[in-house]
Amino acid sequence: MFINQNPNRRSFLGSVSAAVAALVSPSRLFGKTVAATPPPAGVTGFGATGNVYEELGVTPVINGEGTMTVLGGSLMRPEVEAVMSMAGRHFVPILELEVAAGNRITQLLKLPDGYTAIVTSGAAAAMQSGLAGILTGDNEQFIQQLPDLTGMKTEVIIQKSHRNPFDHQLRSTGIKLVVIETREQLARAINPNTAMMHFSNFANSAGEIKVEEWVKIAHAHNIPAFIDAAADTPPVSHLWDYAQMGYDLIAFSGGKAIRGPQCAGLLVGKKDLVAYALLNNSPHEDTLGRSQKVGKEEVVGMVKALELYLAEDHAALNAEWQRRLDYISAAVTKIPGVATEFSLPDVANHVPHLHISWDPKRVSATPRDVSAALRQSKPSIVIGASERGGGLSMNSFMLQPDEEKIIAEKLAQILKAHAA
Repeated sequence: MFINQNPNRRSFLGSVSAAVAALVSPSRLFGKTVAATPPPAGVTGFGATGNVYEELGVTPVINGEGTMTVLGGSLMRPEVEAVMSMAGRHFVPILELEVAAGNRITQLLKLPDGYTAIVTSGAAAAMQSGLAGILTGDNEQFIQQLPDLTGMKTEVIIQKSHRNPFDHQLRSTGIKLVVIETREQLARAINPNTAMMHFSNFANSAGEIKVEEWVKIAHAHNIPAFIDAAADTPPVSHLWDYAQMGYDLIAFSGGKAIRGPQCAGLLVGKKDLVAYALLNNSPHEDTLGRSQKVGKEEVVGMVKALELYLAEDHAALNAEWQRRLDYISAAVTKIPGVATEFSLPDVANHVPHLHISWDPKRVSATPRDVSAALRQSKPSIVIGASERGGGLSMNSFMLQPDEEKIIAEKLAQILKAHAA
């Protein structure tokens, strides 16, 4: 299933056919297991202290903001780290691994017939390679010429309220985004050059056309529908909800609540389109996605992370996240003038959130002052300003055990220091 280092047309299309066939009718799984090897001896030199970040002069933080890419996403479970270490001890055909991992993921998620998955370099890469596959199919010339769209469709329709920095991944293929706001504008925008209709699910409430209607309109016009669901877990059911709605391609982040490798994501979708996406991605050369390499370790780690995530007691986790916020709320509301409230976002980062505000006449510090003081404290704590305006906002699902106590103590100290 390898593509030659310097492929001619026959070798390229031969590899294309093999990869597409494996994904559309996957049957090749590993028939042989390899013996585990003992872990390496103790680390010397860099890392010998057990704190690689401090050795580099970088300060680790307590993360009260959640699964933010700028903070490293989430923390992998020990079991994920263990299987990634196993994967790193052997060589393996990457395309065969992607197909096999897709088979396992399909089984884990109980995806509808005709669906499969691949592991990508994050949800953003899933967006890019998914669209690239829609544009090129298995055409060698098209794959190699992207973002030159000569001979291909050139437009993707998106609602204005769904525009965001992540659609840069779509634009990188060379397409033009056709922005609409109403159903009437959408009907006029659909034309023979329409390659795809894109939906950003975290903006579902903002647009006129909602998630279930969007895919129905797309299919009524024989247009593929793509949904960016990067941060849409929890709830866990979102991992299969959009496939059951009929979305042709779905992007998920692997390094958020699923707690897989930060550099991994999932592209779930119709088998032929997922196969075409893989043809536009690493390890294939002369492709738009060649830079978005996914290592064998990340592929294996993503499968294990999904397995563990699906087996979790999600109700118990949600209760624990709320308990941590209750603890912080109880500590800071003892300070005169400080108030708190709780919320639960409808979609994306669907976990309990705590909003902390105060009467500026009784506590003189601004939210920016308090956030900066937390960041400069030891240990360093990251909590950002509330999107509601005024105060701070946080969640607790990326906290490690007892870190809510540290946050409560530090935050109370800072607010008391500025109390009138």
